[in-house]
Amino acid sequence: MDDVLITGSDGPVTPIERLRAEELEAFRANLDDRGKAWLDRSGFRAKAGQTAWLPDADGMPARVLVGVEGAPSLATLGGLPLTLPAGTYAVSGPLTELEALGWATGAYQFARYREASREAAQLILPAQLDAGALDALAFATALARDLINTPAADMLPSHLAAEAEALAERHGATCNVLVGDELLDAGLNTIHAVGRAAADDPRLIDIEWGNSDHPEVVLIGKGVCFDSGGLDIKPPGAMRTMKKDMGGAAHVLGLAHLVMSARLPVRLRVLVPAVENAIAGNAFRPGDVIATRKGLTVEIDNTDAEGRLVLCDAMAIAAERNPALMIDFATLTGAARTAVGTELAAMFSNDDAVAHAIATAGSAVDDPVWRLPLHQPYAAMLESKVADLVNSASSSYAGAITAALFLERFAAGLPWVHFDIMAWNLRARPGRPEGGEAMGMRAVFEYLRSRFTP
Repeated sequence: MDDVLITGSDGPVTPIERLRAEELEAFRANLDDRGKAWLDRSGFRAKAGQTAWLPDADGMPARVLVGVEGAPSLATLGGLPLTLPAGTYAVSGPLTELEALGWATGAYQFARYREASREAAQLILPAQLDAGALDALAFATALARDLINTPAADMLPSHLAAEAEALAERHGATCNVLVGDELLDAGLNTIHAVGRAAADDPRLIDIEWGNSDHPEVVLIGKGVCFDSGGLDIKPPGAMRTMKKDMGGAAHVLGLAHLVMSARLPVRLRVLVPAVENAIAGNAFRPGDVIATRKGLTVEIDNTDAEGRLVLCDAMAIAAERNPALMIDFATLTGAARTAVGTELAAMFSNDDAVAHAIATAGSAVDDPVWRLPLHQPYAAMLESKVADLVNSASSSYAGAITAALFLERFAAGLPWVHFDIMAWNLRARPGRPEGGEAMGMRAVFEYLRSRFTP
């Protein structure tokens, strides 16, 4: 945020004026002939995100009009930082936090492997906006995007653990990591089974922060750094974007940054089972039965349903301390994408009040989520003839629901929320560039902030 959202400038500042379509005619009537000519030549109709320059008395470009529609959102200004010429701008009139955040998220460029395409334009924040809070939101979003966009060669379980350790150190938190056969010693057999075929050992990352007297909130993120599908190998087209299969882990690390930056009065725990679902002679197989940390046995129906396996052991270890709330994020099922599309976070919960509050918070901060049902009769599809349950229902229907019902078995009746997310933008939108994306992260933070802030 230091580069694109600033609190002042000693150099020239170009004003930005927001204009709605219904205001255009009256606005145009107040322009001089030169201004009218510039406006007409631009074809400006005050459509959302559309821009036009207007001249000063010397005929030089002096101010920018931007079309707006609806309530303030990330999209209001999110398309400007990489379309306006580089420079410093200030919005005329009141500026909302969402509009300012949209500027920051719209300026994002993934530049790990090549230079950014251009310098982003800067926006001056008015004094009434909390620059620190905006910085945290922008950083958390960029962190999640960067982790998701990084290919697996540079984001294996060991790399993901290093990122978690760096975040913990930044906030004075502790970070413990169980590696390889240490998982077996801890009874975390499903995490070990999914990751044991990879050259980079499976891990459980465990971050703790805050006062032990405060309510415990546990964030659990699926950290499958690459998913080949295992022995039930994916076709090439389905494997191409599987660097994003650790998107749940990226989300909980970004969310942890927000919680710790805001110093919410909670005892925060972050659990990330980090694995690569690879293929080798010791890979787990369809038909194998694995004993989980909770004691339930799971028959493997499909090795490509690995996310719920790594999550279930992490949920079991989290539930042992009876936290006030458990929330998991995972790029879990294609069925969720079929149900809600790629631009909504599908949400499941066993607590109606929490689910409603998160959905309301998501609407308020332009981070929409959509609740799907934990339809209990579908649990019959998870029955196994040789174990307590199977990891993947044989039916092609209700895949997101049966995955959530599988995870619910490990929630121990505690308040729990599960997000089945895309974590990826298939198309670029203002404030939301193509590629890795944080979905539902700000909604959950807004809920936690409102619930736990005195």
